[in-house]
Amino acid sequence: MHGFFTIISRAEFEALLRGFAPLDAETVDLAESAGRVLAHDLIAPHDWPLLARSCMDGFAVNARDVFGAGESNPGYLECVAALSIDKLPDIVLNPGECARIATGGVLPEGADAVVMVEHTQAMQDEIVGGTIEIRKSAAPFDNVMQRGEDARKDATALPAGTVLRPQEIGLAAALGFEEISLVRRPRVGILSTGDELIEVGATPRPGQVRDVNTHTVAALVEQAGGLPVPYGIIKDDLESLGRALATAIAENDAVLLSGGSSIGVRDLTVQAIEAMEDAKILAHGVAISPGKPTILGRVGKKPVLGLPGQVTSALVVVHVLVLPLLRHLQGDPAAFSPTCRCLRKAQLARNVASKPGREDYVRIRLEERPGQPPLAHPVLGKSGLLRTIVQAHGLATIPADSEGLYADALVDIWIV
Repeated sequence: MHGFFTIISRAEFEALLRGFAPLDAETVDLAESAGRVLAHDLIAPHDWPLLARSCMDGFAVNARDVFGAGESNPGYLECVAALSIDKLPDIVLNPGECARIATGGVLPEGADAVVMVEHTQAMQDEIVGGTIEIRKSAAPFDNVMQRGEDARKDATALPAGTVLRPQEIGLAAALGFEEISLVRRPRVGILSTGDELIEVGATPRPGQVRDVNTHTVAALVEQAGGLPVPYGIIKDDLESLGRALATAIAENDAVLLSGGSSIGVRDLTVQAIEAMEDAKILAHGVAISPGKPTILGRVGKKPVLGLPGQVTSALVVVHVLVLPLLRHLQGDPAAFSPTCRCLRKAQLARNVASKPGREDYVRIRLEERPGQPPLAHPVLGKSGLLRTIVQAHGLATIPADSEGLYADALVDIWIV
């Protein structure tokens, strides 16, 4: 039988995961690009804005004409036009002149700033042809979006590796991109192994449990931008596991097997991976709790992970190791950075002990308190109990070189 290899740290395990190359590119409608990663630099086809435009409703001016203007010392300019937002201006401002302009309007020649309408007063009923009192000075380009300020023609507007948030999608739309080149979403095969497993709709007999991991893992894969492909329940024999694994590897970019963490079954998982062509076991245990018996293999260029069978252990491993891998496969350069985690400060309600040499991920329930950080209650219990993760709002990490956390300490809670 295969015993555990030397347990490696989470950082060493992550280094192995980084060794898998991101996927290739695909062309996607801009409307479907949120959260995805640019495969190539986005090159601006033209300047944006196309011309200098006003950011405010007000008056286009030459900043020199309103130098020093204020409430107690206003300036006076003659309004020579009311500019239409959908037409290019056909006037030139001379010294001492201004023009009425709306938000988004193009500045006329001779203007380099806009004074907000709130800081002006018309001296006659008719604005055009009348005198405008200017009660605030303006510097060049005040309240003006300059030509090419967002993007310059033929320059990189967004670099490859950018994760597209709504604001980046907005810039791509402004530049006229209806489709965009993104790193492909990974297809992830999900296999649950165990003779004790039954389908969710079946009635369990003593010793049987419903297949929980397929559904929880698939939901997390989708949350990370992956495409989950469940293969159902696989029996605990090498032939069945090998056949299912071969199919999943052929049809997907990564494969997750849950259940191979008990004695004997774990050995089958390792044997099934090693039996594949061009396969290698890279790691056989990681120094985290829960989740120590996690297996990492490579078949060709594809990652295969053996997750613990206990549901809480499997979910912690997916959060800590698998979801960053899936973001990495999608080209996210910050996939493994802790800064990507949604963290919240909380005050620990009690002492929590830990064994040095492993990273502990403690399930935490948050109790909100007015005017104070929330109170963090550890949710303790066996890793096979769903209650411990259902009641938790997040995870507290205890470093491998620590013996635990003390009550009243302010800790970062990873909201999951």
